[in-house]
Amino acid sequence: MQERRKLPRVYLAMYSRVFDRGTGRVLGYLADLNHIGAMIISDDSLPEGQHLHLRLDLPDPIFNQAHVDFEARVAWCKPDLDPSFQNIGFEFFDVTKEHKKLIDQIVETYEFKRNQPGYPTPPSVLK
Repeated sequence: MQERRKLPRVYLAMYSRVFDRGTGRVLGYLADLNHIGAMIISDDSLPEGQHLHLRLDLPDPIFNQAHVDFEARVAWCKPDLDPSFQNIGFEFFDVTKEHKKLIDQIVETYEFKRNQPGYPTPPSVLK
């Protein structure tokens, strides 16, 4: 299948909770993020096309706020490698300059940097 992604996926080493603001229900945990969308890992599936009011927890005090809100639609939903979980892709609506700045800060702080020199740590170093 051809990749249709407009921006590269950025995997995060921080799994913040993502809520449905309408119901207060935890939908899952943030796995990746960019300016146009996000992916969460969830216990439940969601129907494609569903519009949601999302709230993303920001537990680190460096962000000067406890959460950020996004309007989004479910772009896709498919089983995780562990089939007891679902991976859910969201497309954001109306991303503001403030949202983009905050997303950049989250990515800079929590990006899972696989391409760094010395990654992965060799087992000999772990002894």
